[in-house]
Amino acid sequence: MTLALPPRAVRPPAPARSAAGLHATARIVARADAGGATRLPVLDGDGPLALRRIRAGAGQARVCVVSAMSAPLGGDRLAIEATAEAGTALHITAAAATVALPGRTGETATYDVRLTVGEGARLDWLPEPLISARGSDLRMTTTVELAPTARLVLREEQVLGRSGEETGALRSRLTVRRAGRTLLDQETAYGSGVPGWDTSAVLDGNRALGQLLVVGPEFEAGPAEVRLLGAPDGQPGDGPARGVLAPLAGPGTLATAVAPDALRLRRLLDEAVRAVAG
Repeated sequence: MTLALPPRAVRPPAPARSAAGLHATARIVARADAGGATRLPVLDGDGPLALRRIRAGAGQARVCVVSAMSAPLGGDRLAIEATAEAGTALHITAAAATVALPGRTGETATYDVRLTVGEGARLDWLPEPLISARGSDLRMTTTVELAPTARLVLREEQVLGRSGEETGALRSRLTVRRAGRTLLDQETAYGSGVPGWDTSAVLDGNRALGQLLVVGPEFEAGPAEVRLLGAPDGQPGDGPARGVLAPLAGPGTLATAVAPDALRLRRLLDEAVRAVAG
């Protein structure tokens, strides 16, 4: 007797990178089920942006972004869209740093992150650092839309050049809107064609920079206190790494830090996490 088996589902191969670059968008949707647990009905990786479910923790659904190929290269157009619907808790991280590399055409690459957080939902966006390699040219944008009762924890880390290497060109913009009103809108630029980025008034020789943004209705009761991050002058261990934690003109707080390398930058941002939690 012969049994007829259903055809095996085959995922289409990753799109090939053309001379003009690769276009790819990954999508994540978190939705609450009838019991209030967070599910992931949409988890769609594309091209170099593979998505993996990882073990849930603290009531959050957790997703890891895994790079399936070298990206972004010059000319690439990459995007991640993540939505935490009402009442959900979503944590997104990455398996490794993202390295911006030069392409064959010399065109600018783009990497767009679009986050939406609904009523009573929480989204933690905690990727690994973005490294701007010599000769690369990347334009990165992060846009966040928050409902009035949404909570957000967002970390951005950027490293200008690999070890012993000059940086590429990096332009980055972060825009956060809450209930349709702008809470934060800032843009930074480093590398070739940007005057003064490496002066004592800006990075002062540091090659790692980052920020930690925490937004939530709990800050409406009282803003966070201003706090300096890093060891005081004269203490060993942290070198010139420095940062500041300060309230926003709205229900949130922002830590900004610079450091000689990614490890010391992460220590400063972890210090900011502890300060906010405390």
